[in-house]
Amino acid sequence: MRFFICGSALRGQPDHGNLQGATFLGEARTAPRYRLHSVNSQHPGIYEVAEGGIAIAGELYELSDDQHAHLISTEPPNLYEAPIELDDGSRVNAMIYPRELVEKLGWPDISHFGGWAAFKAG
Repeated sequence: MRFFICGSALRGQPDHGNLQGATFLGEARTAPRYRLHSVNSQHPGIYEVAEGGIAIAGELYELSDDQHAHLISTEPPNLYEAPIELDDGSRVNAMIYPRELVEKLGWPDISHFGGWAAFKAG
């Protein structure tokens, strides 16, 4: 399955090994319909919005069933798998964070960075 990665499992990030050698298909961006937040400064939380969204930078991977199961088992609490739209109009799965929790817990909006790697770089 194709899977969009936009957080700590990106190349050069600390959890990249959680992909267990999955096939890198290339860099990718979401459609400009999402917001990006820093969850506890450890991973991104993205969710879809009706307006005011941005395109989030990430990477596309081809995962085997075993790689997918492992990746999901290593994800932090509250993230859930759901389809997202890429900027080319295709849909793939990614890890989403509940907007309600972002708002309740006040996780900072880092959308202006355009992606997790850019945020971590600084």
